[in-house]
Amino acid sequence: MDQKSLLFTPEGVRDIYGEDCERRAKIQQGIHTIMKQYGFKNIQTPTFEFFDIFNRERGTVKSADMFKFFDQYNNTLVLRPDITPSIARCVAKYYEKEEMQIRLCYTGSTFTRLSGYQGKLSEITQLGAEMMNDASSDADGEIIAMTIECLQKSGLKEFKVDIGHADIFRGLIEETDLSEEEIETLKTYLNNKNIFAVEDMLENRDMPQECKNLLVKMPDLFGGIETITYVKEQTTNKRALERLEKIYEILSVSGLEDHITFDLGLLSHYEYYTGVIFKAYTYGTGDAIVTGGRYDNLVEQFGKKTPAVGFALLLDQLMEALRSQEIP
Repeated sequence: MDQKSLLFTPEGVRDIYGEDCERRAKIQQGIHTIMKQYGFKNIQTPTFEFFDIFNRERGTVKSADMFKFFDQYNNTLVLRPDITPSIARCVAKYYEKEEMQIRLCYTGSTFTRLSGYQGKLSEITQLGAEMMNDASSDADGEIIAMTIECLQKSGLKEFKVDIGHADIFRGLIEETDLSEEEIETLKTYLNNKNIFAVEDMLENRDMPQECKNLLVKMPDLFGGIETITYVKEQTTNKRALERLEKIYEILSVSGLEDHITFDLGLLSHYEYYTGVIFKAYTYGTGDAIVTGGRYDNLVEQFGKKTPAVGFALLLDQLMEALRSQEIP
């Protein structure tokens, strides 16, 4: 490459400087203050780790979406595509005997290959928090409440946190005969709100009619607490819905119910989520500005059996929204 070409960055990454860099630093500081007030302690994990920390069996991203390279011992290493598995590894290593609640927060970059997605960033800055050793709906509610307070601290006024539950889709799928490949296709249809494709796929399947009806309706199962009430009348599997009702009660006591909606068709590309899942959206960016949920089995894969819940705020999407909404 000639000297002039070296002034440019590779596709998917960028320089951040000047006023934009100052704004980001101030936003990070404010959000970090909220996390500290909730009792979360800082943790920092390596930018690259062994490939097996993030392999598909753990429920993270696909191998093809990772930046991989080799060390001098021929071990496969990757730039971390997700920070939560790294935190899970640390908790299993450093807090193996801890039985009290563990609260950890972090700031760091994740790296994901996005070939074919022009304009998307491969390096994303995340501010996140993880709570371990607490399986209660109170912990779920507290994490979502902190998410809302962090977004308010950034200056956002208009945003919504969409809340769902991983077991709703998983429970319905268990009653079908769909293969893994077909399940992935169905997820794509549901994420795209393509009801017609879902109907066509399930039309001749041997499965309970109640299950088929709910899968077809999933993209429309979106709204307030009345959405939970409606679905409870349509199914015998009510445990996940009752959990969401408890979370709503917790957030209502805090006066935060106006910032939440329920999306029972909400799906995550991370397979390790086992309970409540949520995403936050606002004007000015088409992507979620926060993703999070409960992952009670992930830490156990590293040797410590403990429930966990957390979230990651995507700083680049948040800054894009603040600029679009002209929030100082």
